[in-house]
Amino acid sequence: MTRSPGSGAGASVAVVRAALDEAAAALDALRRDPAAQAAIAAAADVVATALRGGGRVFSCGNGGSMCDAMHFAEELSGRFRDDRPAYAAIAISDPGHLSCVANDYGYDHVFARFLQAHARAGDALLAISTSGSSRNVLAAAEFARGAGLKVVALSGRAGAPLAALADVAMTTPGGRYADRVQELHIKVIHILIELVEGLLAS
Repeated sequence: MTRSPGSGAGASVAVVRAALDEAAAALDALRRDPAAQAAIAAAADVVATALRGGGRVFSCGNGGSMCDAMHFAEELSGRFRDDRPAYAAIAISDPGHLSCVANDYGYDHVFARFLQAHARAGDALLAISTSGSSRNVLAAAEFARGAGLKVVALSGRAGAPLAALADVAMTTPGGRYADRVQELHIKVIHILIELVEGLLAS
């Protein structure tokens, strides 16, 4: 026997609808933002230029942004849509490195220390922070600039400190919470990968 949805189910559906509406509004705001779209295109050019020149692209972030950084790297070193050569992309996500540096130097240094060990002038960094103010991401961007890397920033707040350290700053509209920002970030990352593949294939 099929039971009719109760008031609890109706309330849950309302939450689902509200979440989808809010996500759609955030995406629509990005669709109507030519400056943000131009920044995405410029960021792809920075990444493609580094890879074309024999450099590598590093990525970093915390929590969900670390997952995005890992996804960005594996789609480049592995495969996105079609077969093509592997690209040199590395997410700063090794647990041994992160826990060692956090224990010995503090968590603010985990990303910058990795770049000190592995990055070289001509490489690029994708620095991801929903707030644009994560101290360890800022430290990575600052180190990268001093070491001759190009810095591409992806954040969710205009005027955040991370943008000031970036060669290209991508800022997505999002709403009050990080989850909405992250939903737009993964879309930006997929577009970025698509653009990079196109640039390197041309």
